[in-house]
Amino acid sequence: MTDKLNDEALMALKIAFSYMPKAIEVNKYEYGERFKIVLQHIETVREELLANDVDPEEVYGEINSDIAPNSSY
Repeated sequence: MTDKLNDEALMALKIAFSYMPKAIEVNKYEYGERFKIVLQHIETVREELLANDVDPEEVYGEINSDIAPNSSY
């Protein structure tokens, strides 16, 4: 079991994640031979967010609430 991050580290991870490309945007054309590594990095960060009870799909809206679209439901 992984230890929970403190509030400052978790916020830093959320901010960094909000600037990462979405996995669907990562391809061999844009990232060359590194595309698999980039996908692994994205998955590692997603897993750490989930381990800290954070929904990765909600991070962008939380960090960028002034420009994020409103929920449709």
